Amino acid sequence: MLKQHRSMKIFENQAAQALRLLLQQVPALKLLDIEHDNSAPDSGVDFTARLKVSGKRHALVCEAETSGQPRHVRNALLSLRDYMSHHAQDATPVLIAPYLSPDAQALCREHDAGFLDLEGNARLVFDGIFIERQVASKPLADRRALRSLFKPKSAQVLRVMLRDPQRTWRVTELAQAAAVSLGHVSNVRTALLEREWAQVAEQGLFLSEPDALLDEWRATYEPPPGRRLGFYTPLHGNAFEQAARHAMRAEEEFPAAAFSSFSAAHWLAPYGRTGTQYFHATADGLERLQSALKLSLTDRGENLIVTVLDDTDLMRDTQEPAPGAICTSTIQTYLDLSKAGERGREAADHLRRKLLTWKT
Repeated sequence: MLKQHRSMKIFENQAAQALRLLLQQVPALKLLDIEHDNSAPDSGVDFTARLKVSGKRHALVCEAETSGQPRHVRNALLSLRDYMSHHAQDATPVLIAPYLSPDAQALCREHDAGFLDLEGNARLVFDGIFIERQVASKPLADRRALRSLFKPKSAQVLRVMLRDPQRTWRVTELAQAAAVSLGHVSNVRTALLEREWAQVAEQGLFLSEPDALLDEWRATYEPPPGRRLGFYTPLHGNAFEQAARHAMRAEEEFPAAAFSSFSAAHWLAPYGRTGTQYFHATADGLERLQSALKLSLTDRGENLIVTVLDDTDLMRDTQEPAPGAICTSTIQTYLDLSKAGERGREAADHLRRKLLTWKT
């Protein structure tokens, strides 16, 4: 407890220094002092910056929050509002955190509060003063947390939830549906709630902001790891289609191969044709495709790409829009297309408009 208190005081001092440096860059402002609040730690305010603007006194009432996740930001803003209503109606509330995402910044705007983070994002509006700064960088810890959320096991949970965002899930049934451990589901649950992408109802967890989740996933998405092999197939048109559907016919619990990227989009939400066919496959699925489609390895002139997946659990998440036409899921297809160049991004946007719109 003492260590946590010491850590909070260190951040409070960092926050005060960051605010001091920001205000000193504005010639029209004169910073008089920064007074730290030594009352109860949950008073809703950590320090007050007193300054003069064109000869008129003004105060910035500041809360230093060590977590910039929207859930914590919302609570801090409510504490600030409560403090302001009782102690400082004529001042400006300011939230300061290590990093504030666009969602967290939007919360500050909704609550008419200024904000500042240690990455350099800032917005202060008072007495004719307008300060706004946006930076593109994210702190390493935040990038790591997002990468962890979208790693294969966690991604299995997200794909299950995105099939029907409004469905509620108990932890045990979600773990079973995604074929992951209870610990993985618990970690995903915490991350979603921290970012306010999910909520808990009486019946369980559900996605309250599926679009925000999908936007962030797309922004940080990396194609599934595996061997990417280029082949040439002499088959075209109906002959290719029939042979591919025969090769992908699932006799096991999960298919060994599936149309992916542009080839999956052709079945799900067509957006023009491409001269190359795409598949995700296991090692066994690759053998089936090689035999059925008469594939030959080539250094040039390839017209078929197979990604032999390192993590074959991805094959759990497939669909069959027509008999034998096994495709990666709509979510997976969307993500893969988003990394397939400009034409891929256009196809991804088309697919999202057609199949990935939700009422929230």
